[in-house]
Order: sequence, then structure tokens, then C-alpha cells
Amino acid sequence: QVQLAESGGGLVQAGGSLRLSCAASGRHFTFSSRNMGWFRQAPGKEREFVAVIRWSGGTTYYADSVKGRFTISRDNAKNTVYLQMNRLKPEDTAVYYCAARAPSMLEYSNKDNYNYWGQGTQVTVSS
Repeated sequence: QVQLAESGGGLVQAGGSLRLSCAASGRHFTFSSRNMGWFRQAPGKEREFVAVIRWSGGTTYYADSVKGRFTISRDNAKNTVYLQMNRLKPEDTAVYYCAARAPSMLEYSNKDNYNYWGQGTQVTVSS
């Protein structure tokens, strides 16, 4: 069974920073061969794409709304993917989820292309 466990969420003032982590585990889950993504869902809204990183760490893509402020990275030795969030805005408030998919970047922003999901971590940005 695959488990993705997010951590690092919390309450922060606008302009502040947070670093989310997502630790992966599972008997037959090879983290280093999976592309990893971050999504978020605000109350009453659809779950939306935030960022994705290729299995090798060599390629990343971001939603326009976070480009230049958020950075996705990974440590394959630790089976962990990170999301560094800087210059946070109130509109970044949401539950943040990490997700895993096969090593393809096809339609990387489509949540239906991700096979495994974590339980989410709440990020609240106050104005």
C-alpha cells in the first residue's frame, strides 16, 4: 500500500514562507521512478494544480499563479518531495495535497493522471 504523508502546513501572515514536505512509502512503490505533484483545494473550489517535478528532478512545471514564488524539489534518497512557498498571499489559502503518477509529463496539470494522493495539509495565509 502506498502512503503519501504531507507535513509543514500552518498559519502564516501574508508575505511569509512555508515549506511543505511529502514523505512517500510503500512496499512496491519506487519513489525515484515517479513524477510528483502538488495540488491545492480551497473551500468551495475545485482541486487545482500547483507544481510537478519529474522523477529525476530535472524538469519542473508550475501554475501561473505560483510561478516565481513556489519551488518544488525532491530528495530521492529520502523518498520526499518538497514545496517551498515564499511571498504567500491570502489566496494561497487551501489544503495542499501531494500526488504521485507514472513517469510521464503528459497533461501534468490534470489531477486525474495522478494515481496516489496524500491526506493533505492545511495552509492558511492571513492578510
